Amino acid sequence: MTGRLMLLDTASLYFRAYFGVPDSVKAPDGTPVNAVRGLLDFIDRLVKDHRPDRLVACMDADWRPQWRVDLIPTYKAHRVAEEHEGGPDEEEVPDPLSPQVPVIEDVLDAIGIARVGVAGYEADDVIGTFTARADGPVDIVTGDRDLYQLVDDGRGIRVLYPVKGVGTLQLTDEAVLREKYGVDGRGYADLALLRGDPSDGLPGVAGIGEKTAAKLLAEFGDLAGIMAAVDDPRAKLTPSQRKRLTEARPYLAVAPKVVRVAGDVPLPDVDTALPHTPRDPAALEDLAKRWGLGGSLQRLLDTLVE
Repeated sequence: MTGRLMLLDTASLYFRAYFGVPDSVKAPDGTPVNAVRGLLDFIDRLVKDHRPDRLVACMDADWRPQWRVDLIPTYKAHRVAEEHEGGPDEEEVPDPLSPQVPVIEDVLDAIGIARVGVAGYEADDVIGTFTARADGPVDIVTGDRDLYQLVDDGRGIRVLYPVKGVGTLQLTDEAVLREKYGVDGRGYADLALLRGDPSDGLPGVAGIGEKTAAKLLAEFGDLAGIMAAVDDPRAKLTPSQRKRLTEARPYLAVAPKVVRVAGDVPLPDVDTALPHTPRDPAALEDLAKRWGLGGSLQRLLDTLVE
């Protein structure tokens, strides 16, 4: 896989579109399509501004994988709308957004934009695996800071983080991470698991906030180095830090697997080339009429032709 690859954290982007575009944007039958049209506008702007050679819309086939829950039961637990025994739990999603997701999937498929989700994995894991396999530069577009762990200047991997829509993006490289968090991409996952993340149900280590975590990582290199220091009475840890890290040892033993994105997802064989003409023009025309996609779809199609 050569050329510039752009990976979309699709759910992150359509959630932003849903909340950023008024729900007065509706299909002819009155159904809200603000997330659909907003996402198409996002993709149009991203392609215009960054000109990727390849593009993949990465999907959450399982937004809360059981293997992560088995390790940390609180993982995303507060976002469960309904539990399903033997299958993925249902995520709490605003009512007017849920019906728009299948429309988004149908439109992307008809355009010919590669769309990849893998059972048992989150979109983050799909993104991590595409990134691991890439031979060229990678732009990851996400509103989720968890993916900062993939930033790697040496390989040309950066995160485009939407600050306002996608017109204003924070181009996140290692310099940005060091300035904001005191770590590089490799160290971000350790920082995140030490400080915790309430939005993902990760408890972190009591009393270890972001600044303390960054200082510990600067002093001892990584999580393994920090835990080695806990066992070394000569290491420069305060009694409180040593006590809290010792008490958190069971959490810290499993947290890395939960927090770090997978790099070995069994990806399907898909054509990731940026399409220049629609894969299924007839289906796309039907979707455009039914859902009133208007200028949002046409602008993207015009951009893809260029």
